[in-house]
Amino acid sequence: MKTVALILARGGSKGIPNKNITPLKDKPLLSYVISAAKKSKCDETWVSTNSCEIKKIAELYGANVLERPDNISDDFSQSEDALKHFSDHIDYSLLVFIQPTSPLLISTDINEGINLINSKDNNYDSVFSVYKEHWIPRWTKDIKPINWNISSRPMRQEKEDKYVENGAFYITTKEQFLKSQKRYGGNIGIIEMPNYRSFQIDTLDDLKLVEKLL
Repeated sequence: MKTVALILARGGSKGIPNKNITPLKDKPLLSYVISAAKKSKCDETWVSTNSCEIKKIAELYGANVLERPDNISDDFSQSEDALKHFSDHIDYSLLVFIQPTSPLLISTDINEGINLINSKDNNYDSVFSVYKEHWIPRWTKDIKPINWNISSRPMRQEKEDKYVENGAFYITTKEQFLKSQKRYGGNIGIIEMPNYRSFQIDTLDDLKLVEKLL
């Protein structure tokens, strides 16, 4: 079974210009997930991009590159469009879709996901990364409690923990993806990552925080 890692890293980000290759502790952001993928059980590591600059950096850090058409690389393009483009051009049995905005991802996390989906005991079609969230009181914008009553505020221990997608990685079989055209489907499993390694970089504040953690 051929397992490939795919990192989607288009050019033209708005929140942080050139976000996918912005410096983080003197290394481009993209290099962290390339390193994690290359140290994992993945047979190949690929970057899908429409940017010549990103292509050069990806190749510098040892990734293969698939050039992505501009018509599936704008602000409104879905990741699934790029996954489909990749699936049409590259052979694989198992796809590990990694987001470049998760620099605290490590190879152990990826390997846990690969082991889980490959286990004959589980029969999973897809696996994705999460962190556990304990209950906290949440409010709407007009200050109304969400799914709890202000007159009988529950204790945290009384509420069920929830799992939140941290966006670090998604693993799926090629069969499942071609059938659903989605990053996950069928029988789905999760890999729990610690909260402190689940940060995604979308803003300059995120960048500063992760730099402190590193």
